[in-house]
Amino acid sequence: MEELLKRKLKTFLLIETGHTGQGWISQGQSYYTDDGSVFVKRNPKAQARRMFVGEMASLEAILQTNTVTVPKPIKVIDMPGGGSAFVMEHLEMRSLNRYSAQLGEQVADLHLHNQRLGEKLKKERGTVGKGTGQSEPKFIDKFGFHVTTCCGYIPQVNDWQKDWVTFYTRQRIQPQMEMIEKESGDREALELWSQLQLRIPEMFCDIKIVPALIHGDLYGGNTAENELEPLLFDPASFYGHAECDLAVSTILAGFNSSFYSAYHSKIPKAPGFERRQKLYQLFHSLNQWNHFGTEYREQTLSIMRNLLH
Repeated sequence: MEELLKRKLKTFLLIETGHTGQGWISQGQSYYTDDGSVFVKRNPKAQARRMFVGEMASLEAILQTNTVTVPKPIKVIDMPGGGSAFVMEHLEMRSLNRYSAQLGEQVADLHLHNQRLGEKLKKERGTVGKGTGQSEPKFIDKFGFHVTTCCGYIPQVNDWQKDWVTFYTRQRIQPQMEMIEKESGDREALELWSQLQLRIPEMFCDIKIVPALIHGDLYGGNTAENELEPLLFDPASFYGHAECDLAVSTILAGFNSSFYSAYHSKIPKAPGFERRQKLYQLFHSLNQWNHFGTEYREQTLSIMRNLLH
């Protein structure tokens, strides 16, 4: 593996730094190279390439916004014998603490970035001598992403849609429900979903949603800080409703109040925010059920019942 890394990275030097990372899906190791330190994630599964290509595209998209620091992606490498490796910039990390409020502001800026591009583009169209195509990166007016991304190891359907409710219902919840049906045929879950999907449009009656580039798996375990600033990693990005990026942190390890206060000072809660948070928690609860089994069943059914009342 190390000879392959040397060849692919065109480096003579490849020495372990002693920094390792052990996630529940992939393992990681940092190395000194001719061009600085890199972090290499490895996964032996056949679907690892798709997972890493999606993560690389997510990091590239976040980097383009210039809003929050993430590791710079370098290369996805196929490993001999199966599986893949993902090479990225090594960042010194410690637990998020000092920079929670700053991260809240930066995540809000990430979520507002595409909207601001749209506003700039609209302004330019009304200015003599300016036309379309002046804003970089390009304004995105649909929901989705240009590649498949994975939340955990489950691939997400990112086909472009004009309508957010259609995207979220068909391409986030429905695929998770189909996995539940195939695996266990849980009748109560399927019945609750058949009722709930009819109620979803009413949760969006009074708001306008501009597609926002989101992290996609934004909880405490995918955040850190260094001496100077907060950091994000392990994204599963797409253009969606900014609110849905906050939901996972409320059912897994989350953020302290300074993060949310700073975030909402830039993006105030819209009418119906709390109910939609439960709807967005449903995806992550289903995702946990499909990853880890029926210990997450009752949590999931409880969210669905709550939404129907």
